[in-house]
Amino acid sequence: MVDGISNLCLGGGMVFWFWGTTQLLTRRSVLFKLHGLSVSDTLGSLAIVFGLLLKIPNEWPLLILAMICLAVWNTMLGYVLAYCSTSGDQP
Repeated sequence: MVDGISNLCLGGGMVFWFWGTTQLLTRRSVLFKLHGLSVSDTLGSLAIVFGLLLKIPNEWPLLILAMICLAVWNTMLGYVLAYCSTSGDQP
């Protein structure tokens, strides 16, 4: 049962990765593309690491640390992109 859930998380994470990559081919703005890519990459990476956590539970401290770092760094990257994309003359 746990092995099946782990494989489902690994497969779902890869689906999120590929879905985010295909968003780069759309005709939307660059910031919209980057937002979709960063969100799907974060969710996909978290799902993959959670699937690995279920497969190798004795490595849980390292995998939990990886999940926290992924969530924090990708969120901060989104804020930095949003800040850098705004012009200085807008309130």
